[in-house]
Amino acid sequence: MTDAHQSFLDLLHAQRVWDVELPGFDPAAAPPAPLALFHRWFAEAVAAGQAEPHTMSLATADAEGHPDVRTLMLHDADERGWHFATHRTSTKGRQLAARPYAALGFYWPAQGRQVRVRGPVTACAPEESLADLHARSTGALASALTGSQSEVLGSREELVRTADAAWERALNEPDAEVASWTRYVVEAREVEFFQGDAARRHVRLRYRRQDAAWSRELLWP
Repeated sequence: MTDAHQSFLDLLHAQRVWDVELPGFDPAAAPPAPLALFHRWFAEAVAAGQAEPHTMSLATADAEGHPDVRTLMLHDADERGWHFATHRTSTKGRQLAARPYAALGFYWPAQGRQVRVRGPVTACAPEESLADLHARSTGALASALTGSQSEVLGSREELVRTADAAWERALNEPDAEVASWTRYVVEAREVEFFQGDAARRHVRLRYRRQDAAWSRELLWP
């Protein structure tokens, strides 16, 4: 083992988990469907000072069935499902077109909580996708106008030049359209809530959709 690797391991093993007082979670008192609990946990994460609680991991599969994952922002969570948006021409957009199924992961360490969502993915209509784009910030519009997401970049200078032009257009044309921008909805079939426990008696509650109803079951940690 090299000194550099040992230094990394020493640093890694020195990290602590959940050095805060964790909330309790009584699964028997959980609502019959997961959406209300997700809304409540999200609000509690914000109140606890969790940084960027609206960020989540999105897992998809490529043409060979190999997993792929990245972090992006949640745009909504309603009776239809969990919403996000991206260019349909991006890597994740192409993967979803070929295999329209995904998993989401939220981690809120301020309270030792995780939420996992799995289900088929539906692309929203162009009108809803455009409304999603225009509901966001000028910076988000500029980023979308930059385009070419996931494509090979020739140089940093090319990025700066293209991004500067996109920012100028976003400021001058706040209603600009981006044809590839697409809003997606993960129609949850499974939603799992994980509450960490300092004694490692973690609580895992999984909701599973069966037709129009939800069932609930506890899982071993």
